[in-house]
Amino acid sequence: MFERKNYMDLKYNRILLKLSGEALAGDQKFGLNYDIINPICEAIRDASKLGAQIAIVVGGGNFWRGRSSGSMDRTRADHIGMLGTAMNALAVADALEHLGVDVRVQTAISMQQVAEPYIRNRAVRHLEKGRVVVFGCGTGNPFFSTDTAASLRAAEINADVVFKATMVDGVYDKDPHKFDDAVKYDSLTVSEVLAKGLGVMDATAASMCKDNHLPMLVFDLTDPQNIVRAVSGENIGTLVLPE
Repeated sequence: MFERKNYMDLKYNRILLKLSGEALAGDQKFGLNYDIINPICEAIRDASKLGAQIAIVVGGGNFWRGRSSGSMDRTRADHIGMLGTAMNALAVADALEHLGVDVRVQTAISMQQVAEPYIRNRAVRHLEKGRVVVFGCGTGNPFFSTDTAASLRAAEINADVVFKATMVDGVYDKDPHKFDDAVKYDSLTVSEVLAKGLGVMDATAASMCKDNHLPMLVFDLTDPQNIVRAVSGENIGTLVLPE
């Protein structure tokens, strides 16, 4: 195991990192791409080495998207999506373990043969011991996104910030992939995100961040070392403030 440093000099001591399922698939758009996953996990290891306490919420869109399930019952479709997030959580945990990182997987749906059940105090204790904790199955309830799960878990574990790792280098007034004149925000509030319809997070996740005074840093995951830069306090991405 690697030696962790004292984290008192970091800007963020305890973080909740939100990883989308699509990010784990890379260009293949489906399944798991370890050419993508391994560099992400290396960056998580490096941030942990600095002393950051890191919890992760993973999405499941690389396996299943409930809102695209056609005529299927929404509750059942969302349950299938939760199983997809559990697969991603196990994959990320395995990649981290191969890098020597002490990691635990906790799921909001009980599957004790493969993961711990989510217990808030146990998760916090793991973090205090320097373990990375990966949360699967979202909130455990249908109709709630994994963005909402990220803000909920961040509030529960008293995280300093939610890191939302995306495929763009921050929040723009419009899609920078489609519009050359898109303008990037250095910072803005949750209320501005909702008023401008910027699509950074859904309304439930936004309310959770606002009510619990949780900032969210949105940054580019195409360079996974941005995770380390963000923990260290470098000026990257867009900071979404609760108010």
